[in-house]
Amino acid sequence: MSKTIQIFDTTLRDGTQGEKVSFSAEDKIRIAQRLDEFGVTYIEGGWPGSNPKDMAFFERAKQHTFQNAKIVAFGSTCRAGNSPEEDPNLCALIEAETPAVSIFGKSWLLHVTDALKITPEENLSMITRSVNYLKEHNKEVIYDAEHFFDGYKHDPEYALSTLKAAESAGASVLVLCDTNGGTLTHEVSTIVAEVARQVNTPLGIHTHNDCELAVANSLAAITAGAVHVQGTVNGYGERCGNANLCSVIPNLQLKMGYHCVPDDQIEQLSKLSRFVSELGNLIPDHKQPFVGKSAFAHKGGIHVSAVIKNADTYEHIRPEVVGNKRRVLVSDLSGKSNVAYKSEELGFDFDKRSASSGEIVQALKERENGGYQYEAAEASFELLVKKISDEAPEFFKLEGFRVMMERNGKDEYRSEATIKVRVNDRIELSAAEGNGPVHALDAALRRALREFYPEIASMHLQDYKVRVLNEKDGTAAKVRVLIDSADENSSWGTVGVSENIIDASWQALSEGMTYFLMTRNSKPQKTKSVNKNQILTG
Repeated sequence: MSKTIQIFDTTLRDGTQGEKVSFSAEDKIRIAQRLDEFGVTYIEGGWPGSNPKDMAFFERAKQHTFQNAKIVAFGSTCRAGNSPEEDPNLCALIEAETPAVSIFGKSWLLHVTDALKITPEENLSMITRSVNYLKEHNKEVIYDAEHFFDGYKHDPEYALSTLKAAESAGASVLVLCDTNGGTLTHEVSTIVAEVARQVNTPLGIHTHNDCELAVANSLAAITAGAVHVQGTVNGYGERCGNANLCSVIPNLQLKMGYHCVPDDQIEQLSKLSRFVSELGNLIPDHKQPFVGKSAFAHKGGIHVSAVIKNADTYEHIRPEVVGNKRRVLVSDLSGKSNVAYKSEELGFDFDKRSASSGEIVQALKERENGGYQYEAAEASFELLVKKISDEAPEFFKLEGFRVMMERNGKDEYRSEATIKVRVNDRIELSAAEGNGPVHALDAALRRALREFYPEIASMHLQDYKVRVLNEKDGTAAKVRVLIDSADENSSWGTVGVSENIIDASWQALSEGMTYFLMTRNSKPQKTKSVNKNQILTG
């Protein structure tokens, strides 16, 4: 039977100390519920004595039942000169009414003498009395030995004495913290192994990523004897972040044979990562191992050809195991294998031996050189392939549009778009207002097409992004517009590139509408001959 490792999630506490990371009390409840479903052992909700938002979280947490995880309140040992009974921090931990608490104390003499300005003996007394007091209130106490590795390297005997003070008072776990994130992996291995021989209480590990070693150091500590690991979803945290549980957990469970979360939950890891990013209004890191969008993305033609034959050639695990998926990118590095794989993935045929196959690959490379990217615009990719293969339907043809925006002295804005399109040899002219020029253009196009294709009422714009491609050109720079559209069943991305942001938006907007009508099997106009030179130039 595999050895069980306690997973202590501190996303809601240590994670929120990271730059640009902020969660409301309601966000924290939703994340805690998701972490509980995922199967972590502990969820550290915050520091109830430090701010009203954390206290609000603990009040709301009392109203929820958590099936797998224990909610943990965080704080410090009592302050010098305070008795535990009168210490505001410890009183707040009791009032939080969580089954477990996590308190930190000083392990490094530098902090004892220079920061707290107390004697080493007073520090040991504060640790012992604080843990004792919390135990008397029936709390499970997780003791975080702050700056432990730095303290141990400075004075091993005193650092160990702080652990033994917490152990003698009844702490259930002694967590060795690399608070500054500067300890190297071989040092972690050696020190954890030495400490394990000196104490009887289970050891934990808490690492920071200042040397980009937080995950490696966590794994090394487990190998050396720790049974409890702390970290955050996506590695959020102060400075360079904490140990990333989205890497720690799969490495321990899938590669090292430990048990961290239920086997049927590990495939939820990628969704958990995105969920936390979304609630924090943070852009997901596509390059993040295991759960990132690029973790199993293949771009080079030789790589793609090998992966199609045997995925083990360029993938260390199956992406589905952690809820991710393989992606084959089409770009200036693509070969026919990339296009064939992507075409099959999107459900349409691409014959690598066809006369148009080389032309399609060349078109992709030239368009990407011009600023187009199809990695997040797979609908535009499919339409491009169909256009070059003379298989693209034409539901409408643009005859022209005009967009106006007005602002008056009261800072009131008005955008209006007029559009002329041809549908089945009939000219349709319409106008509409919107919150902005792209919104107005979208509304005008819908008004022009609704008589012919009433089904467009079920699709909507889901996201709109603009990227400046050549900043040195200032306001004359070329831009790339990505639009995500969706209906009740699916979503799709389209792309447009131009020196004119409205023109780039039109490209993405019109292709999104065309793709929707095509997948809905709407009745299009007859396919007309395509000028392939026009396709290559946009």
